[in-house]
Amino acid sequence: VYGLNEIQAGEMVEFASGVKGIALNLENENVGIVVFGSDTAIKEGDLVKRTGSIVDVPAGKAIAGRVVDALGVPIDGRGPLGDHERRRVEVKAPGIIERKSVHEPMQTGLKAVDSLVPIGRGQRELIIGDRQTGKTAIAIDTILNQKQMNSRSDSETLYCVYVAIGQK
Repeated sequence: VYGLNEIQAGEMVEFASGVKGIALNLENENVGIVVFGSDTAIKEGDLVKRTGSIVDVPAGKAIAGRVVDALGVPIDGRGPLGDHERRRVEVKAPGIIERKSVHEPMQTGLKAVDSLVPIGRGQRELIIGDRQTGKTAIAIDTILNQKQMNSRSDSETLYCVYVAIGQK
């Protein structure tokens, strides 16, 4: 994108079609924008506006159990989010020393996974593979298996965050 003077790294921009994006690659003559959503409505020469705000998303318990898009807008048909805090997208992750160690096992409910690739509570796990190989089924089965864990005290509650990145 050309002509966005004095834009900040991580600033939200809006295209004429209403599609939003984030400014990431700041160069002398142009700005690299990552688009949130479909780019089919964006044409060469379209007007792009700065919003003046750094990209942030909803966070906290209000978002638990909801299906949202990349900007935290609900897409599950259950109406808007309740009262919630917002957090910036681009933040420095805590260092390895600051993080709590992964020492407690988390059962997925799938014997093949639990025995071959044990997962620990608090661990981040990437599931990759070709189309139609059961990646989503594994993730959903694992999340559903945690329901019994979440009926206990609030300090023992296990929150599962499922992020799907793909063409659907």
